[in-house]
Amino acid sequence: MLTSLSIRPRFSGAMLAVFAAVALAGPSVAQAPQPVAWDSLKKDVFGAKDILDGAGMIDLETPIRAEDAAIVPITVRMPANFAGTVKKLTLIVDQNPSPVVASFTYGNAAGTGDRMLSTRIRMDQYSDVRAIAETADGKLYMTAKFVKASGGCSAPMGKDSEEAMKSMGRMQVKKMVTKDAGALTQEAQIMIKHPNVTGMQMDQLSGLYAPARYINKIEVKSGNDLIFAMEGGISISEDPNFRFTMSGKTGDTIEVKAEDSDGATFSGQSTPSQS
Repeated sequence: MLTSLSIRPRFSGAMLAVFAAVALAGPSVAQAPQPVAWDSLKKDVFGAKDILDGAGMIDLETPIRAEDAAIVPITVRMPANFAGTVKKLTLIVDQNPSPVVASFTYGNAAGTGDRMLSTRIRMDQYSDVRAIAETADGKLYMTAKFVKASGGCSAPMGKDSEEAMKSMGRMQVKKMVTKDAGALTQEAQIMIKHPNVTGMQMDQLSGLYAPARYINKIEVKSGNDLIFAMEGGISISEDPNFRFTMSGKTGDTIEVKAEDSDGATFSGQSTPSQS
């Protein structure tokens, strides 16, 4: 069983009231995020730490308006001169009922070159999406983008529950090695079959809400070295998908261990390197 990364924030009573109001308002509410919400959220997640401008260090790619609020693609890129100092990356959607999407703690196999991480998230309302990087010296840097998307946290699953249970935990891990002007680049992609139920999705037949069940821990290694360990929540989309850069020996196998909120564990390993 994976060890907890102990990074899930504990929200204050005031913040819980804010998110309860957001949930009750429903996905039809599409308002710009209020600065006071971020100020409170920032305090709950990062305490009194200052957060510096990440311009030129963190590039956050998002759609301006998402085609599907339940599957919003986001990509974070960091240049080598900054990425090598980053030990943790946190993704936040201010207006989601569970604002902290995930935190990624990097290990030695994350490498010191240009770093990229791409995934898909759910969005409940129009909101700022934030990428906050923490460096080894404890400093925080942030980039944010405003994304127009609503209803993603309560959107019905893409498949029925019986079908989802049959395929739950199936994993595909791909490793890709390319050469460009003599430079070697390694990327990998993890795809996990899992409904990632948010607890906000209503069964149209019974009228009841399906209990939350989602991937909350992932550990990814190249050989014996950690690439990253993730702790996530309901804001990660159904069938979690992650693509990322890495280092390590090109012949090493990528080993993935995942756990969901019900305690079920899943594992997978990479297919042979592709170029």
